[in-house]
Amino acid sequence: MNIHEYQAKQIFREYGIPTPKGKIAFSVDEAVENAKELGGPIWVVKAQIHAGGRGLGGGVKLAKSLDEVRKLADEMLGMTLVTHQTGPEGKLVQKVYIEDGVDIKDEFYLSVVLDRKLEMPIIMASTEGGMDIESVAEKTPEKIVVVPVDPTIGFQAFHGRSLAFGLGISDKMEQKNIIGFAQKLYKLYMDKDAELIEINPLVRTGDGEFIALDGKMGFDNSALGRQPEILAMRDLSEEDPDEVEAAKYGLSYVALDGEIGCMVNGAGLAMGTMDTINHMGGTPANFLDVGGSANAQTVSKGFEIILKNPKVKAIFVNIFGGIVRCDRIANGIIEATKTTDVNVPVIVRLDGTNAPEAAEILKNANIPNLIVGNDLGDGAKKAVAAAKGEI
Repeated sequence: MNIHEYQAKQIFREYGIPTPKGKIAFSVDEAVENAKELGGPIWVVKAQIHAGGRGLGGGVKLAKSLDEVRKLADEMLGMTLVTHQTGPEGKLVQKVYIEDGVDIKDEFYLSVVLDRKLEMPIIMASTEGGMDIESVAEKTPEKIVVVPVDPTIGFQAFHGRSLAFGLGISDKMEQKNIIGFAQKLYKLYMDKDAELIEINPLVRTGDGEFIALDGKMGFDNSALGRQPEILAMRDLSEEDPDEVEAAKYGLSYVALDGEIGCMVNGAGLAMGTMDTINHMGGTPANFLDVGGSANAQTVSKGFEIILKNPKVKAIFVNIFGGIVRCDRIANGIIEATKTTDVNVPVIVRLDGTNAPEAAEILKNANIPNLIVGNDLGDGAKKAVAAAKGEI
């Protein structure tokens, strides 16, 4: 789960992490009032969406008067902001953050993220603040400082010194400031079950202080049950409505760009199914894991969600019955054809618990466009052919 910049900065302040003063606005008039309260004389108007690259897309602009604040807020609110992270469809701007200007001497990049290879969090930093970190990693990887932190010992002084020296910070006071900043950020990361905290840019002021000029935070969905204050910050309008709808029925759904809808039980099998589709020359339209408690209603809802995507030209149902019985899936497919206009070929591969019963159920149902796959490879091959109109 992601949150907005203004929410991330609210949490930063709770941990003593310095940020500029700012206030959220949902209307132009509120934006102007916020600017008056902050006092100026310079403000930054920031569009609030769950995506990076807002500045390049026109979503972060400097205002030197209240009239400029009004003009910029009016332009941003209601606009569709397109960045390299939103895709061409962009995201609707429904609120703007009005923030004080800051005396910027230097810009850095700073983040805490999980390194799955090392199996521990890493603090990642660079002197190339304000830039896309992926570009920095590709063109000048030597400018990225990586400090792994073993959670069994936590953040220690030597971690901080590695960070400060790696960034070329030689002033003793500034070293102390950046080490304290990183220590607080790591504690926040661990306390709140975060997956990512990114500050880009982290700025050094003329006084040698470090301030989070931006803030991006993502959290482990599986841990939200013990983070109610984080869950309360969830903005459903920023999330894919189909993914939200699927979650209500216990379905794990992620939209993709392909033409073959996938319905599978188990995340590992779902990934393997998508890989096999790609290997056979096709492209998956989604990730959909029906889980171990699938029934006719959830399977039917899965079909409904998949078929909302106009790009889908075939559906591949690949179920290995263990916890979930194959006959449940078969009844779900039948139910889906009654409640949803299944107007594309459906390729079904069922194996495991009650597979023979499921095969008999589907055989007697006489569903048009139903194609049986003998195994994973055969099913994927037939799904690709069906999507291409070859069968």
